[in-house]
Amino acid sequence: MKMMATPRTWCPEVFTDAVGDAVWAPSMHNSQPWRFRHTGDGVDVLLDERRVLTAGDHDGRMARISCGAAAYNLRLALAVAGLPARYEFGAGRTLLHLWPDRPRPPTPVERRMHHQIPNRHTNRGPFADTPVGTAAAHRLSEAARREGGRLDFLTDETALYVVAGLIRTADTQLRTDPAYAAELRTWSIAAQHEVEGVGRSAAGAAPHPGELLTRRDFGGPILDVTRDPARRPTVAVLGVLGDGFDDAVRAGMALQCVLLTATDLGLSTALYSQPIEVPALREQLRRTVECSHDPHLVLRFGYAPRTCYTNRRPVADVIEP
Repeated sequence: MKMMATPRTWCPEVFTDAVGDAVWAPSMHNSQPWRFRHTGDGVDVLLDERRVLTAGDHDGRMARISCGAAAYNLRLALAVAGLPARYEFGAGRTLLHLWPDRPRPPTPVERRMHHQIPNRHTNRGPFADTPVGTAAAHRLSEAARREGGRLDFLTDETALYVVAGLIRTADTQLRTDPAYAAELRTWSIAAQHEVEGVGRSAAGAAPHPGELLTRRDFGGPILDVTRDPARRPTVAVLGVLGDGFDDAVRAGMALQCVLLTATDLGLSTALYSQPIEVPALREQLRRTVECSHDPHLVLRFGYAPRTCYTNRRPVADVIEP
């Protein structure tokens, strides 16, 4: 059988289609801090430094996680096109450089995960009081491991309440910073963004004091009661070995693999980065989980009605000459 030659690079049409999938990755406040460049021998995933949230993400960690998630979508789209990619970490604004691997048919898992890219979204609504089974939790943990991450589920009730307290404390501390509060308003329903930010349809209700897991306030309606009936939410901490720039990108790729797996399992997800954004509380989170991996995000999994999606910028806006 004749082996297919490895292409020198991807054609413009394949590149553009893959970027169209990449942009559906999650990002803090839906800021979409990524750009993509078609080079002579591959594709670069770039950090858009103008979209790093200076108050809420002063060190750019969350922006690099988001770019890693976008890179995972990009890799998945290329694999489904039969033209998979290899990658290496870059330097400066260039977070990853991808180049073609030997062509091959996509695997069933790649096809299934790629199918879920447009279906995945952060759920800011109430979750049902239905537990996530151990088989599903195992698949989520395996998804994180495939991309060099680790997912630690909070099976101990004491640890769950400690982490919930860290999220609440971090959220309160962040909201008392005028620059953070102003930045949050800029990316919330107050601005009614059409292609970025968290608009009214996706904002969810305003956080309620009785909630166990404190959501960020994007200006949604105030409700009289706590609507989330889940008594024991399924919560996990996503981590990777290392705390450098590349490690945040790796955490983003692990995150997106987990999120697409969750969507494939029929699960909804919510993301909590507040305790990651406060260094002292991030260290407390690490000690609570008792894991050698560096925590990069807190995730909640469960069952919930589908909520509205946040919008995305046109593909042409994120492609760099």
